[in-house]
Amino acid sequence: MKRFPVLLSLFCVLTFGLPSHAQFNNVGTIDFPTSAEGEAQEHFLRGVAILHSFGWKQAVEQFQAAQALDPDFAMAYWGETLSYNHWLFPEENADSPRQALQRLGATRAQRLAKAPTVREKGLLDAVERLWDEGTWQDRRVAYMNAMAELHTQYPDDDEIATFYALSMLSGARAMGDDSLRLEMQAGAIALGVFNRNPTHPGAAHFVIHSFDDPLHAPIALQAAYAFANIAPAVSHARHMPTHIFIQHGMWDLVSNNNESAYQAAIDLWEPGDSVTDGVHALDWGHYGDLQRGDYERAGLWVERLESLIEISDSQARAVNTLPMLEARYIVETEQWQTAEITADTSPHTLLATGLSAVRMANLALASKAEQALGRLAAADSYAGALRGESLWVPVMHKEVGALIRAAQGNASDAIALMDEALEIVATLRPPNGAANPVKPAYELYGEILLELDRLEDAIAKFETSLIRMPNRPRSLLGLARAYERTGNAEGAATQYRKLSEIWDGRESLKGLQEARQYLQ
Repeated sequence: MKRFPVLLSLFCVLTFGLPSHAQFNNVGTIDFPTSAEGEAQEHFLRGVAILHSFGWKQAVEQFQAAQALDPDFAMAYWGETLSYNHWLFPEENADSPRQALQRLGATRAQRLAKAPTVREKGLLDAVERLWDEGTWQDRRVAYMNAMAELHTQYPDDDEIATFYALSMLSGARAMGDDSLRLEMQAGAIALGVFNRNPTHPGAAHFVIHSFDDPLHAPIALQAAYAFANIAPAVSHARHMPTHIFIQHGMWDLVSNNNESAYQAAIDLWEPGDSVTDGVHALDWGHYGDLQRGDYERAGLWVERLESLIEISDSQARAVNTLPMLEARYIVETEQWQTAEITADTSPHTLLATGLSAVRMANLALASKAEQALGRLAAADSYAGALRGESLWVPVMHKEVGALIRAAQGNASDAIALMDEALEIVATLRPPNGAANPVKPAYELYGEILLELDRLEDAIAKFETSLIRMPNRPRSLLGLARAYERTGNAEGAATQYRKLSEIWDGRESLKGLQEARQYLQ
């Protein structure tokens, strides 16, 4: 058996006959012994390393290159089957993995016969369960159980451990288990591999996914820093660290990493490919730049998205993301702007229009936006442009309604609506990305309470908002104002100082001017 312990970032495999975009070197460090030899094994190793970073297209190319060199190399087909579906989303493509297995052998027995070792047979058998009959949820749980058996059999095998950790993250979602029990177990295993090999792409990556919530994000910060430099040519690897950076309010890193993630996605993209990686990176980059107060650059992300829509023949992911970015820009910059309301208006647009209309003293239009959001929430039929988006429509509805009631002088109804909004928020997972809705409920509640002169209650809401989303400038600004009005000069100065650091150099922003005037 050829162990090939390799530092993959330090060698360039032969790429004769491969597309030019497969010729990148930095993919991380793995040690994955198989029964293959030579170039086939090298392509396999690179495929696995890229697969760990969710570089689906690049991984398939490497696995198929290994198959071309060694048609009976069972593990190359194993790797290909794992490269067509995002593990943390519902299954989208079961046909391609099953076709890959068919190319290896017509029956399960024939395929397993081509795996020369007990370990390789075990890994191949696990994906046989994954691509067997049944629902994708049941099959992913079966795969997780198979990987658990292998992990018990090979407790010192870092590759089996890493894929087992990923199977638990996937299994938790397949079972609808929101307890974080499996995520914590997966994170512990991935951390063990990461501590032994800080440049292992899967270990660093899955540590981030395991601890991707406000409470546990600090555990993954070291892995996020490491993963940011492990596989620079894989878009997802450039983006994923920002899941942790965003939960620390590290806005420069959120912006810069998603810029490089976007460029990596565009460099790889060809007509007919999905634009998902590019859209995801520009979505998060847009949010980061808005928090930095770089509104000009935030506008550039919107222009890029419009270009992606054009070149991709209006792929749904790009088209459906545009209203969210446009609404976010309006809400974050407070450059209030309304839109015509029709039966097809996006809930994000309705939210931005409703909030804008109140601030522009057009309560009639704001009420129309509230009613439209109410219809979407009541119908329970809004599928959502993005996964889980429909869950937030009722919150948006109550946010617009509360702001209208506050503007009408009906404080009790405004507070009641925001309390109902927070009850809904409490049933959803903690924030682990850009604010959703684009106006966070705790932040808006704090602003309404501030307007109603309920200062202590406002402070509590802003503080909670900042626990959930650290360093959000609008929440910092609201908290500073509340502290100032209660006479807490030290508290106000602390928040204004944080805001000044985030928005340093954005001299045109009124919030920065306010902070500096207070600090002087």
